[in-house]
Amino acid sequence: MAVPHAETDDLQRLLDVLPEPLHGRASALPTAELLELVLDLGRVPQARVGAQTIDLDSEPVSRELLDSVLARVGRFSDDNRAGIEGTLHRIAALRNRSGRVIGLTLRVGRAVYGTIDSLRDLIEDGRGVLLLGRPGVGKTTRLREMARVLADDCGRRVVVVDTSNEIGGDGDVPHPGIGSARRMQVPHPEAQHAVMIEAVENHMPEVIIVDEIGTAAEAAAARTIAERGVQLIATAHGTTLANLVANPTLADLVGGVQTVTLGDDEARARGTQKTVSERRSPPTFESVVEIVDRERLRVHGDTARAVDSLLRGRPPQGEPRGQPEPAAEGEAGQQAARPEPDPAPVGSGAVPPTGGRRLRLFAYAISADSLDRVIRQLRLPARVVDRAERADLVIALRGRNADPRLERLMAGRDIPVHVVKRNSTAQLRRLLQDLFNVVPGQREAVAEDAVREAEDGVRRARDEGVAVELTPRPAALRQLQHRIAMRHRLLAESAGSEPERRLVIQPPA
Repeated sequence: MAVPHAETDDLQRLLDVLPEPLHGRASALPTAELLELVLDLGRVPQARVGAQTIDLDSEPVSRELLDSVLARVGRFSDDNRAGIEGTLHRIAALRNRSGRVIGLTLRVGRAVYGTIDSLRDLIEDGRGVLLLGRPGVGKTTRLREMARVLADDCGRRVVVVDTSNEIGGDGDVPHPGIGSARRMQVPHPEAQHAVMIEAVENHMPEVIIVDEIGTAAEAAAARTIAERGVQLIATAHGTTLANLVANPTLADLVGGVQTVTLGDDEARARGTQKTVSERRSPPTFESVVEIVDRERLRVHGDTARAVDSLLRGRPPQGEPRGQPEPAAEGEAGQQAARPEPDPAPVGSGAVPPTGGRRLRLFAYAISADSLDRVIRQLRLPARVVDRAERADLVIALRGRNADPRLERLMAGRDIPVHVVKRNSTAQLRRLLQDLFNVVPGQREAVAEDAVREAEDGVRRARDEGVAVELTPRPAALRQLQHRIAMRHRLLAESAGSEPERRLVIQPPA
């Protein structure tokens, strides 16, 4: 089962703009966690690694050092950003009142795979999706992968409107991180709304992806695009849906707000004053995703309903999604494993033994074609069969798993049944990745080693009645080991700090 690399970042090309000895010191940092380098005139140079800030030198940054770095990077645009051709890295400048550069932020850009697994159902269904979140939380990274997935996996015509070349990287040839999506560059930030409209009128896209909608003109352009039947995926300034509703410039993205006067009977029926706030129009985006942190999301699948709840004084009930480990990188402590709510397996184990042959799956009340397509995309050792009696495992729609017909098909057969909430490729993909222990971004051999270690740990915890401490692993592999412990109904806790964070499997109570 071939899975893509977790990240591609060309980090060395960013570090190469630094003179010695900064280059050597930066190269010695934990590269997987390096976020940015900060060079401010007269202050010591710093690196931000995860939640930490590390001094790279005891000597302050000199004018000569800044000039040396500036000579190695590309031209700065009107928004004081530059890049390195062929990479996703971004260099941002601080200037004094006369326009001279007095500080630089060198931001590491990465194409990270697997960041939108919990959102695939939204984008594959053709919904307009708006991403919200604080700076640095991963909005642009998710946009980049959405472009790749929609263009390559779904075969749609995708155009990326790339104002600062953050999504597709610097240079005329887009970075491979956006797949076969096309990229339109923007000459200066004030022209973003015009390029958005140009993309629709000239290039017949099915999907438009744009970063950082922040002005009334861009909000109006977004509504125009949505009204023409083009799927729009974007980010906007703001951290929550409530922030957006309260923002007079951007509130139109979620329907806008107007003040209305109710009649006496209607006011009494609602239990409100006669003057209330209501949503003015249908939202531009059908769904809003709040990115809480790099692992956790809150999804408002029906924007109109969520906004109406807010305006009536009720908190919108967003659906939490994402990784089961919400602890920030580098955070010490323990966290108990929690089952993922969706999809939920009914059977007791993952994949039943098959003697080395391909696993045979029977689809009940779901699309066999979709199931077969996901199997081929993930390159799983499985195939779809048309009769339940020939199957090793059944995948059913959750609302139909109690059907009398399915009970008759299963009568006398010890076959596990697993369910999905919706008949969508995104749901099927998540379930099969869980069942077959697929970890996006990790090599198959590495994932299999983590699985074997977890299963051995489960056996020891049960047989010997002791807590079993596993080898330190990345977060994605710890999540996989969590799921294995949960299948056997054992408690698993994360302990330690990165990069030594590991799983401890507890014995049965």
